[in-house]
Amino acid sequence: MIYGAAGYTGGMAAEHAASPGLNLVLAGREQDRAALKALAGRLGAGVRSFSVEDADAIATGLAGVSVLLNAAGPFAHTAEPLMSAAIRGEVHYLDFSAELDTYREALALDGPARAVGVMLLPGSGGSVAMLGSLAGHAVARVKNPRKISIALDVAGSMSRGSVISASQNLVTETLHLVDGELVTRSPEDLRDFDFGSGPQSSFPVTLPDLVTIHQATGVPDIETFVHVTAGSFPTADIKNMPTGPSFEEREASRYHAAVEVTDMGGTVVRSVLDTVNGYTFTAMAAAEAARRVLCGEVRPGFQTPAGLFGNGFAETIADTRIMNLEETTC
Repeated sequence: MIYGAAGYTGGMAAEHAASPGLNLVLAGREQDRAALKALAGRLGAGVRSFSVEDADAIATGLAGVSVLLNAAGPFAHTAEPLMSAAIRGEVHYLDFSAELDTYREALALDGPARAVGVMLLPGSGGSVAMLGSLAGHAVARVKNPRKISIALDVAGSMSRGSVISASQNLVTETLHLVDGELVTRSPEDLRDFDFGSGPQSSFPVTLPDLVTIHQATGVPDIETFVHVTAGSFPTADIKNMPTGPSFEEREASRYHAAVEVTDMGGTVVRSVLDTVNGYTFTAMAAAEAARRVLCGEVRPGFQTPAGLFGNGFAETIADTRIMNLEETTC
């Protein structure tokens, strides 16, 4: 089941998930039923509608479902009720949230999920799948990793849903991980990252990768940055925005990421990632993750894509590439 399939990225994920022999169900709110029926008719999928505010309705909606991909943001409203219902119904849960609180909720539900053999896999697409693979790849290059500095280069325009989610994100502090604990830092601590075409000034942000990369690698110090290409942040009223960038706009705006891993001896290794547009990657990665879960790649409790599928997961999506740069010593 894809809940939120009437949305921009959810609809693209449904396109990638549809395949012969797969019993695909598209779901969402009652007011989205007409759009869901139109998409389901084209893809040969079933349709269900229910509100995440009604626990009984969610339970009924999930009947007979084995894997749930939540594509309905803002995830601050949908992740916890759907994760809790998935645990009660013994349904594996995936999403592609970029909101830190989703991952805090998944950590809090780790014990109950493990007890019934349910997997919680938030971040099956988006930065968590991209940066998790990149970080894991670079960490494997050193013996005793101490610190990870990682940055995402965001290109092209944002979808309306992403803007709404960002505007309602409950985490207002700029955080980084120090000795395994989230602590505040100055949002003015800019630094340069080279994504492949020279240094680009990047600003610190609170990404969920602070939690997921630590979960997968155990590295105690992690900081996350973003470089945003001019024009990516919208200036128009949200209600006047298109649902998301067009196919041509996505094709013209590839995403990149860069990571630096410092070991206990001061050696620094650097790697970079080059991939398709973030929305394209997210839809494809989430659909692929769901397919792999349906095929039995499951581990109970809170998991990360790189931790579950391996550091090479991102490179299985489209023409994503990770490249190593020369190492240096501080």
